Amino acid sequence: MTTQQHKNALQGPLGWGLLVVAMAVLLISLGYAFSQIIANGHTSFNTSSALPWGQPIATYVFFALGSSGLGLIASLPLVFGFKQYYPIAKRCVFLAFALLISGMIVLALELGHVFRMLWVIPANLQVQSAMFWMGAFYALDLLFLLWKFSKLQGGHWDSKTAKQVGIASFVGVLLASGNLALIFGMMSMRPFWFDPLMPVYFYVTGITTAVAILVLLTYLAYAFKQTRMPAPLQALLTGPLPKLFAACVGVTLLLIAVRAITGLYSNNPEINVVWTDYLFKSGVYIAALLIGLLLPFVILLSKLRNSMGIQVVAALLVTVAMFAERLYFVVGGQVVPLFKGTWIPDLISYTPSATEWSLTFIGFALCFVIYLLGEKFLNLGDMPSQMIDHTTPRKPIEATA
Repeated sequence: MTTQQHKNALQGPLGWGLLVVAMAVLLISLGYAFSQIIANGHTSFNTSSALPWGQPIATYVFFALGSSGLGLIASLPLVFGFKQYYPIAKRCVFLAFALLISGMIVLALELGHVFRMLWVIPANLQVQSAMFWMGAFYALDLLFLLWKFSKLQGGHWDSKTAKQVGIASFVGVLLASGNLALIFGMMSMRPFWFDPLMPVYFYVTGITTAVAILVLLTYLAYAFKQTRMPAPLQALLTGPLPKLFAACVGVTLLLIAVRAITGLYSNNPEINVVWTDYLFKSGVYIAALLIGLLLPFVILLSKLRNSMGIQVVAALLVTVAMFAERLYFVVGGQVVPLFKGTWIPDLISYTPSATEWSLTFIGFALCFVIYLLGEKFLNLGDMPSQMIDHTTPRKPIEATA
């Protein structure tokens, strides 16, 4: 099947300018992080034996689940035949690759010995460890993403091999993100995380993150102008995609509410204290829920969701809120000390260090650099030629109250 190419704003001067800025942020952050890690090791992080996982782990979870969500969205046209999603399929697959690579780099820098895992993991094969399988499944996920993208790059949208690779990638995404969820969900010693339905929570919130990132970067690719987009992409962004976005944000709010209600009702202090004395006492967490999730959900329920400005603002708010949710989720499961006894209510305090922030900047800057290179040289807006309306793109739908 042949494909039709479309140029976008990031293939011009705008793309080069953003690439220079992203590269500068990446190099500065890398330089600072390496200098601190080499000089001070893990003491440059504000983590400890009592709270070993901090913002770098939360950043990894954010990127890994965002990648999984993008992979699941790409499966809508490539596996399940929802052809109206073809205009974003190739961009989804490439973004999933970019996010996963960025998350892996952040995780590698968080480890005490970055290169030791290259020989320790294959040599030991700790098959009873959930973390071993997380690494194995995400490695397979990465392989299938590259294979699937190569098929799309070659114009094989509906070939038998492309379908088989798409199915394998879909299964790989489910296994990888589901296994990541079980790393938290199987920890009975951490009651805040302990939940057999954690994979469902991770799937839904991963898709929510993915849609937000996809909306932001798709509009960026066309300089935030729907009139520059091909007609099928315009139709998607004024039809199914904002509805999917609203549904995902709504289900995410529901799942957080269910976790909060059951946590507050629980007589286990290692659960209810996290909600009462940590999460609901944090202004940042409350703002993430109300401004970052509830507000976008309300405005996306109306016909305003078809407006480019509303979609961009909602996507930006949701992206920030989901990053905050990952941080509070990871840290929240550890703030209650394991060995002090429930009669001592003091929680472990944690504030990310400058080094930990630099790792977060590395992740976002690297992801953006990879994405910009993809837009410049790999035509991420490609789609099957049958979908291209060779007439002038239609006027965007005006939002009505």
